[in-house]
Amino acid sequence: MLTRVAVLALDQIAPFELGVLCEVFGTDRTADGFPGYEFAVCSVDGGPVRTRSGFSISPHADLAPLATADLVAVPAHPLSCDAAPAAVEALRAAAARGAWVMSVCSGAFLLGQAGLLDGRRCTTHWNHAALLRERHPTAQVVPDELYVQDGRIITSAGTAAGIDACLHLVRQVHGSAVATKLARRMVVPPHRAGGQSQFIEAPIPDAVACETLQPLLEWLLRHLDQPLTVDDLAGRTHMAPRTFARRFRAETGATPHDWITHQRVLLARRLLEETELTVESVAARTGFGDSATLRHHFNRRLGTTPLTYRQTFRTR
Repeated sequence: MLTRVAVLALDQIAPFELGVLCEVFGTDRTADGFPGYEFAVCSVDGGPVRTRSGFSISPHADLAPLATADLVAVPAHPLSCDAAPAAVEALRAAAARGAWVMSVCSGAFLLGQAGLLDGRRCTTHWNHAALLRERHPTAQVVPDELYVQDGRIITSAGTAAGIDACLHLVRQVHGSAVATKLARRMVVPPHRAGGQSQFIEAPIPDAVACETLQPLLEWLLRHLDQPLTVDDLAGRTHMAPRTFARRFRAETGATPHDWITHQRVLLARRLLEETELTVESVAARTGFGDSATLRHHFNRRLGTTPLTYRQTFRTR
């Protein structure tokens, strides 16, 4: 369940990263059929907070909403920021009672200060990854991914990666249809995998517009049920396999195998949510071949089984 969202605003907060959270969770779109949230921007004492851009914001409340929020989010703030003990404790308490906790960019450092990254996979902006690892040596810092989920802790890289992380959470809680509709409303790609590299020469937008590979990628999305090998795909683009693999990663930020597997998992999720097909049929339709292979990739990427995912979605 996700109905109450609290954003922790610290001094010198980054306005864009704050705006991402406000756009996804703080904008009332219930009239258009979207879920609604009790949304609060919170400061330690409830007073105004300065932004990096020189203006101040007036929060809704002090730390009280963090005690009951289903999601507590921390936008970016200066690395030198030393949060008040009350804010750190409020984060710990939220995580301890099972709330979702999310950071955007350097917000991960506050999660680390609260001890929430100890032993967990996490990420932040690539420029800060080494410092995050230095300050929190028991954290498993993944420096080149857009966002990372470990249990109910989600950390994201800089700026737009926060949008990807938010949509990732919306997809888990409300389903793919809501997340895709929201992405379309925000005019952003409906889903970028967390494992997609932060270093991408030409990111794939919603329309799959890649200068070299666009025709191939559009073809792939229509033929995910077929056996697909790098050699076959390279042949379709008239490239040598090694040249093709390098060009594919440069334009998509992922290897051919990882990109195709990700698209197959997305298709499987949609079929599990929207159809009555058996798991075996879903596996065949998505190119995994059999239910065992589908379960393997589903569990590896989503941490659950296809059947559990379907039951959870229908309960929702």
